[in-house]
Amino acid sequence: MAASKKKTKKSHTPATDADGRPLLYLAEYDTPADVMHAAEKVRDAGYSRWDVHTPFPVHGMDRAMGMPDSKVGWIVLAMGLTGCTTAFLLMWWTNGIDYELVIGGKPGFSIPSMIPVMFELTILLSAFGAVFGMFGLNQLPRHWHPVFFSDRFDRCSDDKFFISIEAADPEFDLADTRSLLEDTHPTNIELIQEEVAQ
Repeated sequence: MAASKKKTKKSHTPATDADGRPLLYLAEYDTPADVMHAAEKVRDAGYSRWDVHTPFPVHGMDRAMGMPDSKVGWIVLAMGLTGCTTAFLLMWWTNGIDYELVIGGKPGFSIPSMIPVMFELTILLSAFGAVFGMFGLNQLPRHWHPVFFSDRFDRCSDDKFFISIEAADPEFDLADTRSLLEDTHPTNIELIQEEVAQ
Protein backbone atom coordinates (compact mmCIF):
# COMPACT_ATOMS: atom_id res chain seq x y z
CA MET A 1 0.00 0.00 0.00
CA ALA A 2 2.77 2.43 1.00
CA ALA A 3 4.88 1.46 -2.02
CA SER A 4 2.07 2.13 -4.47
CA LYS A 5 1.38 5.42 -2.71
CA LYS A 6 4.95 6.58 -3.33
CA LYS A 7 4.87 5.61 -7.00
CA THR A 8 1.97 7.91 -7.80
CA LYS A 9 3.31 11.29 -8.85
CA LYS A 10 1.02 14.18 -8.14
CA SER A 11 1.26 17.53 -9.85
CA HIS A 12 2.07 20.22 -7.32
CA THR A 13 0.48 23.63 -7.31
CA PRO A 14 3.29 26.13 -7.95
CA ALA A 15 4.67 27.36 -4.63
CA THR A 16 4.36 31.02 -5.53
CA ASP A 17 1.85 33.71 -4.73
CA ALA A 18 1.35 37.40 -5.40
CA ASP A 19 2.36 38.25 -1.84
CA GLY A 20 5.57 36.23 -1.84
CA ARG A 21 7.04 32.75 -1.73
CA PRO A 22 5.23 30.41 0.73
CA LEU A 23 7.35 29.24 3.65
CA LEU A 24 4.87 27.10 5.59
CA TYR A 25 1.30 26.49 6.66
CA LEU A 26 0.50 27.07 10.33
CA ALA A 27 -2.63 25.44 11.78
CA GLU A 28 -3.93 26.36 15.24
CA TYR A 29 -5.79 24.08 17.69
CA ASP A 30 -7.46 24.59 21.07
CA THR A 31 -6.71 21.32 22.87
CA PRO A 32 -3.92 18.73 23.13
CA ALA A 33 -6.31 16.04 21.83
CA ASP A 34 -7.07 18.10 18.71
CA VAL A 35 -3.41 18.64 17.85
CA MET A 36 -2.64 14.97 18.61
CA HIS A 37 -5.24 13.73 16.11
CA ALA A 38 -4.08 16.32 13.57
CA ALA A 39 -0.47 15.17 13.97
CA GLU A 40 -1.51 11.59 13.25
CA LYS A 41 -3.19 12.68 10.00
CA VAL A 42 -0.17 14.71 8.89
CA ARG A 43 2.11 11.76 9.73
CA ASP A 44 -0.06 9.36 7.74
CA ALA A 45 -0.05 11.75 4.76
CA GLY A 46 3.73 11.23 4.46
CA TYR A 47 5.04 14.69 5.34
CA SER A 48 8.62 14.82 6.62
CA ARG A 49 9.32 18.52 7.24
CA TRP A 50 6.71 19.49 9.80
CA ASP A 51 6.49 20.08 13.53
CA VAL A 52 4.07 20.37 16.44
CA HIS A 53 4.34 23.38 18.76
CA THR A 54 2.78 23.11 22.23
CA PRO A 55 2.99 25.19 25.43
CA PHE A 56 3.85 22.04 27.43
CA PRO A 57 4.91 18.45 26.68
CA VAL A 58 2.03 16.33 25.39
CA HIS A 59 2.26 12.65 26.34
CA GLY A 60 2.24 10.39 23.27
CA MET A 61 3.06 13.17 20.80
CA ASP A 62 6.29 11.44 19.70
CA ARG A 63 4.29 8.39 18.64
CA ALA A 64 1.61 10.53 17.00
CA MET A 65 4.29 12.26 14.93
CA GLY A 66 5.97 8.95 14.04
CA MET A 67 9.27 10.03 15.56
CA PRO A 68 11.94 7.36 16.20
CA ASP A 69 13.60 6.94 19.58
CA SER A 70 16.09 9.67 20.46
CA LYS A 71 19.74 9.12 19.53
CA VAL A 72 20.94 11.14 22.53
CA GLY A 73 21.27 7.98 24.65
CA TRP A 74 23.69 6.44 22.16
CA ILE A 75 25.70 9.67 22.04
CA VAL A 76 25.91 9.71 25.85
CA LEU A 77 26.98 6.04 25.91
CA ALA A 78 29.73 6.63 23.33
CA MET A 79 31.01 9.71 25.13
CA GLY A 80 30.91 7.97 28.52
CA LEU A 81 32.90 4.99 27.23
CA THR A 82 35.34 7.39 25.56
CA GLY A 83 35.86 9.24 28.86
CA CYS A 84 36.33 6.03 30.88
CA THR A 85 38.75 4.54 28.34
CA THR A 86 40.73 7.78 27.99
CA ALA A 87 41.16 8.09 31.77
CA PHE A 88 42.25 4.44 32.07
CA LEU A 89 44.80 4.66 29.24
CA LEU A 90 46.16 7.99 30.48
CA MET A 91 46.81 6.71 34.01
CA TRP A 92 48.05 3.33 32.82
CA TRP A 93 50.61 5.00 30.56
CA THR A 94 51.75 7.79 32.86
CA ASN A 95 51.82 5.89 36.19
CA GLY A 96 52.65 2.37 35.03
CA ILE A 97 54.96 2.83 32.03
CA ASP A 98 56.15 6.35 31.18
CA TYR A 99 57.02 7.72 34.65
CA GLU A 100 56.74 4.94 37.18
CA LEU A 101 56.87 6.15 40.79
CA VAL A 102 56.67 3.83 43.76
CA ILE A 103 54.93 5.66 46.62
CA GLY A 104 54.48 3.79 49.89
CA GLY A 105 55.15 0.49 48.16
CA LYS A 106 52.07 0.86 45.92
CA PRO A 107 52.30 -0.30 42.31
CA GLY A 108 52.15 2.37 39.61
CA PHE A 109 49.37 0.52 37.79
CA SER A 110 46.57 0.01 40.35
CA ILE A 111 42.89 -0.18 39.35
CA PRO A 112 41.41 1.00 42.71
CA SER A 113 43.38 4.24 42.59
CA MET A 114 42.19 4.87 39.01
CA ILE A 115 38.45 4.53 39.69
CA PRO A 116 37.78 8.14 40.85
CA VAL A 117 39.41 9.69 37.77
CA MET A 118 37.75 7.19 35.42
CA PHE A 119 34.38 7.96 37.01
CA GLU A 120 34.84 11.72 36.78
CA LEU A 121 35.90 11.70 33.13
CA THR A 122 33.03 9.33 32.26
CA ILE A 123 30.51 11.72 33.83
CA LEU A 124 32.11 14.82 32.29
CA LEU A 125 32.12 13.55 28.71
CA SER A 126 28.64 12.00 29.13
CA ALA A 127 27.27 15.39 30.20
CA PHE A 128 28.94 17.11 27.24
CA GLY A 129 27.53 14.44 24.92
CA ALA A 130 24.01 14.90 26.30
CA VAL A 131 23.99 18.69 26.02
CA PHE A 132 25.77 19.14 22.69
CA GLY A 133 24.12 16.03 21.20
CA MET A 134 20.71 17.48 22.06
CA PHE A 135 21.64 20.84 20.56
CA GLY A 136 22.92 19.18 17.38
CA LEU A 137 19.95 16.85 16.87
CA ASN A 138 17.46 19.66 17.55
CA GLN A 139 19.39 22.04 15.28
CA LEU A 140 19.72 24.57 18.08
CA PRO A 141 20.25 27.40 18.63
CA ARG A 142 17.77 28.53 15.98
CA HIS A 143 17.51 32.30 15.99
CA TRP A 144 14.95 32.53 13.19
CA HIS A 145 12.04 30.43 11.98
CA PRO A 146 9.11 31.32 9.68
CA VAL A 147 6.57 30.68 12.47
CA PHE A 148 7.83 33.86 14.13
CA PHE A 149 6.13 35.85 11.33
CA SER A 150 2.74 34.86 12.77
CA ASP A 151 1.21 37.06 15.47
CA ARG A 152 -1.05 34.20 16.54
CA PHE A 153 1.96 31.99 17.23
CA ASP A 154 2.73 34.06 20.36
CA ARG A 155 0.01 32.06 22.13
CA CYS A 156 1.97 28.85 21.62
CA SER A 157 3.73 29.55 24.91
CA ASP A 158 0.39 30.10 26.66
CA ASP A 159 -2.71 28.10 25.69
CA LYS A 160 -2.72 27.26 21.97
CA PHE A 161 -1.36 24.33 19.95
CA PHE A 162 0.08 24.53 16.44
CA ILE A 163 1.20 22.35 13.55
CA SER A 164 3.53 23.79 10.94
CA ILE A 165 4.23 22.16 7.55
CA GLU A 166 7.17 23.62 5.65
CA ALA A 167 6.98 24.45 1.96
CA ALA A 168 10.34 22.69 1.54
CA ASP A 169 8.62 19.35 2.22
CA PRO A 170 8.48 17.20 -0.93
CA GLU A 171 4.77 16.52 -0.29
CA PHE A 172 3.90 20.21 0.15
CA ASP A 173 1.22 21.53 -2.17
CA LEU A 174 -0.66 24.78 -1.61
CA ALA A 175 -4.09 23.30 -2.24
CA ASP A 176 -3.62 19.72 -0.99
CA THR A 177 -1.76 20.66 2.18
CA ARG A 178 -4.39 23.24 3.07
CA SER A 179 -7.13 20.70 2.41
CA LEU A 180 -5.40 18.19 4.68
CA LEU A 181 -5.14 20.73 7.49
CA GLU A 182 -8.77 21.77 7.03
CA ASP A 183 -9.77 18.12 7.50
CA THR A 184 -8.15 18.22 10.97
CA HIS A 185 -10.60 20.98 12.02
CA PRO A 186 -8.20 23.69 13.23
CA THR A 187 -9.46 26.99 14.61
CA ASN A 188 -7.23 28.86 12.16
CA ILE A 189 -4.97 28.16 9.18
CA GLU A 190 -2.35 30.66 8.14
CA LEU A 191 -0.01 30.63 5.14
CA ILE A 192 3.31 32.19 6.14
CA GLN A 193 5.02 33.79 3.16
CA GLU A 194 8.34 35.42 2.51
CA GLU A 195 7.88 39.11 2.01
CA VAL A 196 8.63 40.39 -1.48
CA ALA A 197 11.20 43.18 -1.59
CA GLN A 198 9.73 46.29 -3.11
